[in-house]
Amino acid sequence: MLAVVKNSWALLLGMLLLMLGNGLQGTLLGVRGAAEGFSTGAMSIVMSAYFLGFLGGSRMAPAMIRRVGHVRVFAALASLISAVLVLYAAAPNPIAWALMRVVIGFCFAGVYVVAESWLNDASTNENRGQTMSIYLIVQMIGIVTAQGLMNVADPQGYTLFIIASVLVSISFAPILLSVSPAPVFERTKPMTLRQLFGVSPLGFVGAFLLGAIFSALFGMSSIFATQIGLSVREISIFVGSIYLGGMLWQYPIGWFSDRMDRRLLITGLNLFGAIVMVIALLVPGNFIWLLVLAFVVGGVSNPLYSLYIAYTNDFLEIDDMAAASGGLIFINGIGAIAGPMVLGWMMETWGPYSFFGYIGGVMFLMTGYALYRMTQRSAPSVEDTSSYAPIAPTSSPVAVELAVEVAVEMALEEEGNTNDTNSTAS
Repeated sequence: MLAVVKNSWALLLGMLLLMLGNGLQGTLLGVRGAAEGFSTGAMSIVMSAYFLGFLGGSRMAPAMIRRVGHVRVFAALASLISAVLVLYAAAPNPIAWALMRVVIGFCFAGVYVVAESWLNDASTNENRGQTMSIYLIVQMIGIVTAQGLMNVADPQGYTLFIIASVLVSISFAPILLSVSPAPVFERTKPMTLRQLFGVSPLGFVGAFLLGAIFSALFGMSSIFATQIGLSVREISIFVGSIYLGGMLWQYPIGWFSDRMDRRLLITGLNLFGAIVMVIALLVPGNFIWLLVLAFVVGGVSNPLYSLYIAYTNDFLEIDDMAAASGGLIFINGIGAIAGPMVLGWMMETWGPYSFFGYIGGVMFLMTGYALYRMTQRSAPSVEDTSSYAPIAPTSSPVAVELAVEVAVEMALEEEGNTNDTNSTAS
């Protein structure tokens, strides 16, 4: 692991700075929007706009790279991000913010595609799994640490927007000064949605509903926290707890995933999360109780993304896994666009604690559908399932396909070890 950090430290540092800037702007907009008097409905559209842009950027970035190259795409998109982060404070208008969020989501998606392509190029078959694990940790550390920056200055001023812009701007240096031109990323053509649903209805529906949950957490948690009267310091800790849970729960859930029927694990996680969200509605508590809820919902929801991908791969040949991951990313993105708008309407209609009701309701839907699917076909044996590779919902298609590649390599290695053991025993 130390060798991976030594060889890729500049890339990882650049990605850490990018995640600091992105994590800060998401929370900051929620707090600043409330201070500007924007309605919950207006802010939900602003938050959804990011995921619309991110989905478009994920699909268009490979073509842009093929036309002008990695360096030009990275520099152009990162410069736009830096400019938009400053313009937020100069144009406090929900329509302007929504348009800028589309732009910044598009740009972040393209930047992630380029940076993750370079990260892949800097790794080898022997250390790619470790590289992806460290990259996931760096992503989560960046978003969690970004919440602490909320306390550096007044959200109603310019300073925090400038800090986010500067963080993104200086992230260029370690990345651009440390990489050589990476090979062009050839995006795998995804399966049609009909084919993907036929392969794994649970993976398809789960990815869609999980997108609706994750975008609500990423986009609306600071708005919820503002509406219930938390201070800026408390908001930053609350949002940070969501991502801390997501980081710490990945690996134990991954361990269980490779040793049991994944449908049982998916059902159990969703049911547990839904029950906790119902308790949150029925049992009001203090700030510590809110942090526990945030930690749990983050810990449950983030690993589910990797679980749905791994479960879908259980029914695929190795050559089809990358194509399926592209389809899952797309359907997850559609759910992400819808999530904040539905939650925004609920919060306007029934109050801010609909935040927990929405998440619990969607998790109950995923629980019910998983139980239904368990009656439709038997699960593959644990020995025949693919390996779990942790991946964050914030990652681009490059990282998702690399995670699939790592899982395939792990499965082939385990199969080879099993065959060697059998041969020795014979």
